[in-house]
Amino acid sequence: MSKVILSGYILVEQSELTIIKDALLTHIELTKNEPGCIVFEVSQDNEQMNRFNVYEEFIDETSFKAHQSRVANSKWGEVTVNVERHYHKK
Repeated sequence: MSKVILSGYILVEQSELTIIKDALLTHIELTKNEPGCIVFEVSQDNEQMNRFNVYEEFIDETSFKAHQSRVANSKWGEVTVNVERHYHKK
């Protein structure tokens, strides 16, 4: 089993910033409580307000896939349907 690391950023439409920011705290809390989550950080960029920097670590691919499945069926998955994602997976 090898650790999964995902890093990058998401870009949010200006009109969706408020709803994304409102949902983000719950998304972070739920993710950090998932089995296999080592690190989960999402922060709004200081210079580009519609950019959120993302860094995730999971103990293995199984844990990462479980996270993705949960997110796909969550409020976060619903409100971020239009978000532009830019990730690198290791």
